[in-house]
Amino acid sequence: MIIPKLHYICQGNSSKELLENIQKACTSGIELLHLEVRYNSNTQKLKIAEEAREITGHFQTRLLIANDYKLAIAIKADGVHLEHGISPTAIRKQLYSWQILGGSAHTLQDCEALIAKEADYIQIGPFRATESQGHQRTVIGLNGYTAIAEALNTKTPLIGYGGIVPSDVGSILKTGILGIAVSDAITQNFNSIRTFNQLLNASATAEQRHTFE
Repeated sequence: MIIPKLHYICQGNSSKELLENIQKACTSGIELLHLEVRYNSNTQKLKIAEEAREITGHFQTRLLIANDYKLAIAIKADGVHLEHGISPTAIRKQLYSWQILGGSAHTLQDCEALIAKEADYIQIGPFRATESQGHQRTVIGLNGYTAIAEALNTKTPLIGYGGIVPSDVGSILKTGILGIAVSDAITQNFNSIRTFNQLLNASATAEQRHTFE
């Protein structure tokens, strides 16, 4: 199982804008994106997710559904991303064997719990405060990433998120974090995907390789 180093957390103020941004991200070379469909009926959610799956499938981009594992199963998405506080143990049993299962973490203890439950990657943040995050979570920063990565000493890929911009990448990689998940910076400029990939050295031959036991 290969976990790309760059993840795009999809944004859009409407379903139309959301799908347009997915198209733009795929066209610009993103290899994995996270989709969360909010405030829609189940029928609308399924329609949006199916359209997203069609777009990502055309570009061979991996599509992860946030939290809604039943939706991920229904459209045969590449996996599920679980927000903080949702245990992957029961959900893993429901998924196809080939589907990725990752989770969000905010503390060392969160990370340890996800590793114990065999998450395929762990997304740690926020790196810095953002408008969408507000002040709900303590900012982790470079020192926090270093402390967590050193304490874990794990082969499970650690992905940073939360207000990350291209100029942060070099410093973040030095902490032991192996990749990043980005929303605002990519939505504002889809050409930044190429920049992020160059900084991460995230070509197909240089991705973080993670193998199931």
